[in-house]
Amino acid sequence: MGDLERGLHHGNAPMAIALADLDDFATINERFGHDAGDAVLAAWERVLSANAPQGSTVYRLGGDEYSILLPGVSAENAVVLMEEMRGHYASKSVPGVAVALSASVGVAANPPHGSAAEDLWRAAGEALMRAKRDGRDRVALFVEEKMVLKSNYYSKANLERLSKLSGATDRTEASLLREALDDLLYKYRDDM
Repeated sequence: MGDLERGLHHGNAPMAIALADLDDFATINERFGHDAGDAVLAAWERVLSANAPQGSTVYRLGGDEYSILLPGVSAENAVVLMEEMRGHYASKSVPGVAVALSASVGVAANPPHGSAAEDLWRAAGEALMRAKRDGRDRVALFVEEKMVLKSNYYSKANLERLSKLSGATDRTEASLLREALDDLLYKYRDDM
């Protein structure tokens, strides 16, 4: 919680926290063995590390529980980001594990859910419990907020190339598009 408290700068800095838990992980260990369980954890850690924005920190809390600190990320963007990672992880398979992989995630942020580390930690934990109660394999926000999603159209060829790049880099398509947008905005920063 120390890194979370420091990152909040006494409640003056925007920060999101996600608490994640792999669904039915104990069953995976029981049915397929601890080596398979370790491979499942490694697959989740690769998805988190490859797709978390620069400056984020991923912690394994113990067992199959993780926290992801997202400095400068809003609650809405944290939900979108974690949903992308959850979906990407669920699309993966691990050799020797003949069950679908899934994770549940709870998200809270400053603002609006609190400005102290313990408040955000509690809020993210409550959101995680709601994700589990609501059926698992989902991302829940501590307080439901309205989000505006924008849709765009891309050529089929570009979407296929993006999909191949996503597979080759183990990053979600959305994180690659965000990187491209960041590069574009940086390129034209003097025009804004």
